[in-house]
Amino acid sequence: MIRFDIISAVPALLSGPLDYSIVKRAKEKSLVDIYIHDLRNFTNDKHLKIDDYPYGGDPGMVLSPQPIFDCIKYLCDQRSYDEIIFTAPDGVPFTQKEANTLSLKKNILILCGHYKGVDQRIREHLITKEYSIGDVVLSGGELPAMMIIDAIVRLLPGAIGDAGSALNDSFQNGLLEAPVYTRPANFNGWVVPGVLRSGNPKKIKLWQDERSFQKTKTKRKDLLKDD
Repeated sequence: MIRFDIISAVPALLSGPLDYSIVKRAKEKSLVDIYIHDLRNFTNDKHLKIDDYPYGGDPGMVLSPQPIFDCIKYLCDQRSYDEIIFTAPDGVPFTQKEANTLSLKKNILILCGHYKGVDQRIREHLITKEYSIGDVVLSGGELPAMMIIDAIVRLLPGAIGDAGSALNDSFQNGLLEAPVYTRPANFNGWVVPGVLRSGNPKKIKLWQDERSFQKTKTKRKDLLKDD
């Protein structure tokens, strides 16, 4: 069992997507618990304001430290968290390796940024990991949070029908996954490679390894270590 607590300024963005597919089945099997916390429930402002203008005169708004601090304190008073994650475009890249490591944890807290982000003091004093899902800026951290949760949950034993499938995914061995095919063997004149229909495990594995390397070399040469 792994538990996720998500802090969001816009919790409605999270409720739907986390109730479908693999994450839904994992919840039904009691493999994962997911709780969403509305940041506005923790603000001291009578108008439920949770942001303010940044010092320095830059445009935009920044999430205020008070409601975030109080929310995290409230949650940490109830349990210990293995990681308190902040989703941000200037975080370290979230990779399959990170997902593998986090899938072994028990309690994970994720803070979703919004507007221009959160007060830096929160990041310096409360956050243990900061993740980016790419060199792109989104409206908020909810989508990255869902991506992180999905990547972790599908690694939990019993979350997907064939556990071996996750082990063959792209990035698990540092390479992209080899091309995959299904029935029919001939579609529109496009034929599945004969080796995959040969029934010879050794030849199939060799073909997959070769195609995996070539695919990585063509599309993601950065993944290949220099000799």
